[in-house]
Amino acid sequence: MNPAPESKQDRRPPYQHAADELRRDILQGRIKPGEQMPSIRELQERFGVANMTARAALNVLRDDGLIYTIHGRGSFVADHDAGGELSANYNAPAWYLANKDGKPHQEQHGEGGPDDAEAAGATLTEMLTVLRDEIRALSADQQELRREVEELKAAQQSKP
Repeated sequence: MNPAPESKQDRRPPYQHAADELRRDILQGRIKPGEQMPSIRELQERFGVANMTARAALNVLRDDGLIYTIHGRGSFVADHDAGGELSANYNAPAWYLANKDGKPHQEQHGEGGPDDAEAAGATLTEMLTVLRDEIRALSADQQELRREVEELKAAQQSKP
């Protein structure tokens, strides 16, 4: 009896397969931090998937913090530490690990009741949202500065 093909053994949805392959490309340095990700259309052709499937794959990477999106410009690889927490093998997201026992994480201080957990969660969520927005703004600024440096270099080289 022949073993089932690899695609038959792994029953994950196609967007997860695409996200895993893109994650490997990023973490192995084939797509470097600051570089633009392939367009949705290119991802559709590469993986043979629908538009929404390609978008879902990018959403997974965005949720993992590997990429960020600038409206009207596209998705870009975020700076990451290849030797750190992220690796070429998939790691579950922190929110999943914190809640995998089925109970939300509660702070050690205070009584830890529902009101305390809710308030701490709202504060943490707000802080993470602000940090995410700051990182995106800084990444966009970095991209703009890189472009300006390249333009200045090109202008300097074209002078006699």
